[in-house]
This record gives sequence, structure tokens and C-alpha cells, in this order.
Amino acid sequence: MADQKWDNAQLETLAEEFVKDRQKEKYAAVMEVLEKATVLMPVMPPQGLDEKTQRKMREGEPVKLPKNAAITPCLLRKESGEQLFPVFSSAAQIPPERRSPAVLAMPFQVCLSMVMSEQSPAKTMTLNPFTHNIVMPKEILEVALKRATAAKQTRTVRVTEKQFARMVQDRVAFQLLPQYLFGHGEEGLKRLQSEEGAFLRELCEECYPAERRSAVAVAEEDFSVMTMNVTEDMQITRVDMPEEKEKAGACRRIYAVRLQAAQEIRYYTLEQVGKDSRIGMVAPDGRHETVGAAPDNGAEIEAVMTLAARPLE
Repeated sequence: MADQKWDNAQLETLAEEFVKDRQKEKYAAVMEVLEKATVLMPVMPPQGLDEKTQRKMREGEPVKLPKNAAITPCLLRKESGEQLFPVFSSAAQIPPERRSPAVLAMPFQVCLSMVMSEQSPAKTMTLNPFTHNIVMPKEILEVALKRATAAKQTRTVRVTEKQFARMVQDRVAFQLLPQYLFGHGEEGLKRLQSEEGAFLRELCEECYPAERRSAVAVAEEDFSVMTMNVTEDMQITRVDMPEEKEKAGACRRIYAVRLQAAQEIRYYTLEQVGKDSRIGMVAPDGRHETVGAAPDNGAEIEAVMTLAARPLE
């Protein structure tokens, strides 16, 4: 059998340690490595292969199978009649007298999917059945399958500095600033009005690690803050976010409304969605929702005043 091109030395060491005392922690260590490993799976040679490919399979060499080739695992049968799905960490774990017609090197996750399929007659796997014989019952395999599914759903998304800067600005607009204003009330609003861009840049810095805060991509003067006493009872502080034409879906403007009689703050946003604009609202509990389309004539303040005059549902 040809030398394998992948290394399961760590897996075999952990398997050796487990069979000595069979502690739960050591079993878990075996599973953690096994779930990421490539293993050997005994199979019946698919029909229609040429002699050269069959010979390579018998010797454990890499082969390229036809796309529609049917792969039939060679199962083991216990005296009770229960069938087991065997996998091996290396060719050395298969005694010469117990070799199957062929073996395939497969990711363990592929073998796991096969044994957990409805068509599989075996619902239990075993690692190195003729040496370590580490049995994996259905309950263990179900946990491994859930972990594999969760891992597939988790993806690392790389973003550029410019994209990250946009994300930071939206976090400030939709989360950090409303949290601060609702938490500090009138005093928080006064700080925004007095410190303006310096305060907003400080909120942006909170989204960066301490050692990278010098990389914050906006300056104080990129923000514009203006406060208007529109009625005796209503004060509106408008914040213009740094302009960027491609910020579709992002917050362009913020309206922090102070209702004097009710001692209440309302928080509205002007958002770009494709070619359209909409007005959103952030509630004191952090919930964000769309409350209407932005007026075409640019009369945003009038629209915000109308919204703020209504009681919250």
C-alpha cells in the first residue's frame, strides 16, 4: 500500500492515550482532531474502472474517480448483527489479512455525512477497529455533525479599511450614539451639542482596538452638528454623517429630538436604500425600525417633527 500524503500522527498518539485509561477528556481530544482529519475508508471498487485505476485503489494510491461513481463502504458486522462504519488513521492500522478490496482517503466529515444519511445501514463508526477500536455511537456522531454544520455557517469575511470605516460609522449611528443619549438623557444631548465632531469621532474610536485608534478614518470636521428649537416644546439636533456617495443602506443623517414637557428623547435616522431614502427610528431598547419614506422635497425636519409629535406605540 502506497505511503499516505497526510499525517495523522497526532490523532494516533491521542488514540493511544485514550485506550490506556478511556477518560472522557481524552475521548473528546480524539474527536476534536478526528473531525478535522483525512482518514482511510474501506470500499468496494466502483464498477467500470479500468485495471490501472483498480490497482491504484487496491494499493491505496490517489485516484480520480468518475463523477457518477458509486462509492460503497465496506462495513463491519458484530456478532449481534449490528453493522459498523470503519475508518482508519493510516494504512498501518489495517492488518494485511483484513484489507478490503480498496481504500479511499476521505475527509472524516465526508464519512460522517455518509454514515448519518438515511440510506446508511450503519449508525455507529469505529476508528482503527483492529487496533484502538474507538467506537463512535450515534449520539456522538450527531454532536460531531452539529459542530460541522455550525463551522460551515461561520465564515471569516475580510473587509477593507474603507469598508470597516463605513461599518464603524453605522455602528455609531444605529447603536453607540442612541445608547449614549438614551442612557444620559439631557446631559448626553448637551455633550453632543457642545463637543460635536470631537465626541462623534470618540465614539468611532471605541470600535477600534486601542493600538489602532490612530487609523480612524474620519476627522472631527467630517461631522456636522446643528441644534434647532423648532417649537417651545421640541428641540432637534441634526447630525450629518461624513458624506460618501456609495453608502447605500447606511445612515446619512441623524435627528435627536428632545421633547421638553415629557422630558423624553426620540432618535430618528435618514437612511439610503438603493436610490430611495427612508426615515428610521431607534427605540430606547435598541430596536430599529423603518417608520416611513423620506419626503422627496427634502422636508425632512417637518417629517421628523410630525413623527416626534405622535405618542410611541
